[in-house]
Amino acid sequence: MSAGRFVLGVDSGGSGLRVALAPADTGRAAFSTVCAEPVRTGADGIDAGHLLEQVLPAAGGLLVEAGPGAVVAAAAVGAAGMATLGDRLRAELPKAFADSLGVRRVALAADAVTAYAGALGGRPGAVVAGGTGMIALGTDLISWRRADGWGHLLGDSGGGAWIGRAGLDAAMRAHDGRRGGSPALLARLEAALGPATGLPGLLYPRTDRPALLASFAPEVGACAAGDEVAARILREAAAHIAEAAAAVCPGPTGSGTDGCEVALTGGLFRMGEPLLGPLRGELARQVPHARVVPAEGDPLRGALEIARSLAGPGLRLPHHPTLLFVPGVT
Repeated sequence: MSAGRFVLGVDSGGSGLRVALAPADTGRAAFSTVCAEPVRTGADGIDAGHLLEQVLPAAGGLLVEAGPGAVVAAAAVGAAGMATLGDRLRAELPKAFADSLGVRRVALAADAVTAYAGALGGRPGAVVAGGTGMIALGTDLISWRRADGWGHLLGDSGGGAWIGRAGLDAAMRAHDGRRGGSPALLARLEAALGPATGLPGLLYPRTDRPALLASFAPEVGACAAGDEVAARILREAAAHIAEAAAAVCPGPTGSGTDGCEVALTGGLFRMGEPLLGPLRGELARQVPHARVVPAEGDPLRGALEIARSLAGPGLRLPHHPTLLFVPGVT
């Protein structure tokens, strides 16, 4: 492959770290690699050194793969927790990228922003990112609006951990003989996690409690067709998700005659019709001007698109000191 100008994209999430290099002109497919482990988070926030010790060698390897003379024209890093835990990244990454890769056009974004860019590019609209947690992000290209994404203790309403916890609550109610219990979910609990009486000892000591709770969400989805309790949990989840979308979706005037585009992205929505059916109904009720569209790509693609914008015509998405930080601009 001939040498040329490339852009670097990084997607750092709770379950992994991915790096991709792609031509700045979008003409060819990206080179990509998966790093050894997710980036650590400590008392000082996201560990910038741990990210750099994985990303810089990965980027160097991708540049070798791209061919002699390949250069990085711009880079974008999307990271879970960037908005609230990204001070060290914002302080250390721009200089490290300049020193090691020779790149001075850098954007540091929350993972919800790279999810937005991957799903909708530079268009106005809203994205709901659902996985273990749940966050909605919208923009009219002037400012950002965010709803939820506050973690499983303070929010993430309708997300995987929320659904899983509601399902486990219904299972334990059935075990006790209390109202609101679901024998079907109790059977799923015991098949997946063991005796109901052992659940507290399994759940409470773990540091990854949200992930364990979310692992039960597919069981709720599997029961929904024949179990009213499971179906009700998913209806309530759909109402929460639509409520977040309504809070961030630009109004009809700001989004044109076709209404607000809303993209759904993330593993939660692979649950399919048990959740998507009630969600379509709730979106129609709560956000009547919304138009649900397929997500064009994932957060790694979003990081590459942000980097391409930096290398070319400039960002259309609004700068923000924590959500989308561009040194020297934001």
